[in-house]
Amino acid sequence: MSNFIGIRHEDKYKLERRAPLTPKHVARLVKQKKLDIIVQTSDKRIFTDDEYIAAGAKIAKDLKKCSVIFGVKEMPDSFFEPEKTYVFFSHVVKGQPYNMGMLRRMMELKCNLIEYEKVVDEQGKRLIFFGRYAGMAGMINSLWALGLRLKDAGFSSTLSKLKQAHHYHSLAAAKDDVSAIGQLIAENGIPHELRPFVIGFTGYGNVSQGAQEIVGLLPVKEISPAKLLDLHRRKKLPDNMVYKVIFKEEDMFENVDGQPFELHDYYANPQNYRSIFEKYIPYLSMLINCVYWDKRYPRLLTKQYLKKMYAKGNPSLTVIGDISCDVEGSVECTLKPTEIDDPIYVYNPDTGEITMGYKGHGMLVMAVDILPAELPRDSSDGFADVLVNFVKPIADADFNEHFDDLDLPKAIKKALILHRGELTPEYKYLEEFIK
Repeated sequence: MSNFIGIRHEDKYKLERRAPLTPKHVARLVKQKKLDIIVQTSDKRIFTDDEYIAAGAKIAKDLKKCSVIFGVKEMPDSFFEPEKTYVFFSHVVKGQPYNMGMLRRMMELKCNLIEYEKVVDEQGKRLIFFGRYAGMAGMINSLWALGLRLKDAGFSSTLSKLKQAHHYHSLAAAKDDVSAIGQLIAENGIPHELRPFVIGFTGYGNVSQGAQEIVGLLPVKEISPAKLLDLHRRKKLPDNMVYKVIFKEEDMFENVDGQPFELHDYYANPQNYRSIFEKYIPYLSMLINCVYWDKRYPRLLTKQYLKKMYAKGNPSLTVIGDISCDVEGSVECTLKPTEIDDPIYVYNPDTGEITMGYKGHGMLVMAVDILPAELPRDSSDGFADVLVNFVKPIADADFNEHFDDLDLPKAIKKALILHRGELTPEYKYLEEFIK
């Protein structure tokens, strides 16, 4: 059982201002659950030290007294202490090489590691996530980037008043600006050269839903992938309408043997499938990529295809908002993740190189990999709304018990990657990556 619960100061990124628990949630834990909470002091966190003090927490320079520590992003090796419990996004479940040293250090110190990403319900649906806010911030940024690109191409764009997401005080303020742009589109229309204006969304989970929530503030009509292929043939289209298309797995991939697409088989045997997504690309104006990807799966958009596409002239596709942000992954021209203060670059399909900013020949890519941090207050609040329910059970757990006897909520136990420094049964596969 834990005497003190710690909330860590985030230091991986300069503009990371989120917190796993907000002052509102801390007050609930202190008053209702009688927990002692220590918050590591921070001069950049979106919630001030004084707000946490008012909520009943103590402020400290370090968390030495705490046996359970909650954070958001990865923690440096020097931060870990023996036999403590850490709860954060560790980014190790794919065997990410850049975090294997951190995992080894936690094993050496016999730590317990609970991974937010793996806190799921009986159907495997994630319970604690920032994904919706990643989608919203990513969509705001992508529209902002589109405005810059269109202005550079000589278009007088209604998007010019939109700002990058982190420049807004709140999500509500950002939504107000997008709604105002939607009103201008409804009244004044879209330039003929840009019509039909189509935004394609790959995926339909929390991230995609967040991005679609922002687009829903524009005059938008949803069409199917099949109708997209015929849209350009229609002679009479409204001039003040944005079209959106949601692509599911069966729209993007096919079995190499010509067998009917089966979702379960695709995830079980991705090597038996290939992408058919490129047939839609000529008809998209923006691509918002929200799919899960690892190296087992086929790519949606390759460098080779982009090179061929640009050889025919400038395409309709102007901006890629790669919210998934897998380097050279499902969108192969995502060559690197970007930081909030330098969020976009242009990929040159002829040279295979990138230029930061929005000018130059090629495809504009938005690839910020900590997008929820651009909406720190709103995203922290939504995240903590769920996490707060698990804090006391984690604090009350006796991690000295055998794994089978641990008294933890089922969803949390499934997310326990390390128990006293040992990989738990579900995560034994990580041994090959650690070696």
